[in-house]
Amino acid sequence: MSGKFEIFVTGITTLLTLTPKPSEIDLLPVCGVLLENLIATDDWLPDSHAVSNPDTYCQYLLYRDPEARFSVVSFVWGLGQESPIHDHRVWGAIGMLRGSETGTAFNRDDDTGKLTEGNSVTLEPGMVDFVSPRLGDIHRVRNADDEQASISIHVYGADIGAIERRLYDPETGEP
Repeated sequence: MSGKFEIFVTGITTLLTLTPKPSEIDLLPVCGVLLENLIATDDWLPDSHAVSNPDTYCQYLLYRDPEARFSVVSFVWGLGQESPIHDHRVWGAIGMLRGSETGTAFNRDDDTGKLTEGNSVTLEPGMVDFVSPRLGDIHRVRNADDEQASISIHVYGADIGAIERRLYDPETGEP
């Protein structure tokens, strides 16, 4: 683990240790500052965690907290790649390291289940955005750079590999 990444992990670990059940309102701003500091320079991510695949976007686990309080993943988006419409069911912070990506929010009608497209946010290097069940968590992400793979660093409020996430049918809105 590089020094910068170790400082980042230590910062989140300390926050979660000192305040075992922080509210998102308290947690996300601090997590955002720590993530901004991490992605301020692009000299710490191992090359092995920055490899793109021409067929699908890639996810590389960078860290999983031993107590499953948070995890950190690098996402590598090849040209033209995008995720399906999905959710995480926990808080998350996304920091743009290389290239750019666009996240598009979706609102789901509680009565009909239908999805309507909401706001889109394009992240450039150094920018941070957040998702959560409280803020809005149903979204789709795509590489917004037409010339290169894009890499974002995602921090989730749990071991994301152990969380039951949902994909949504764009036509029906059903998980």
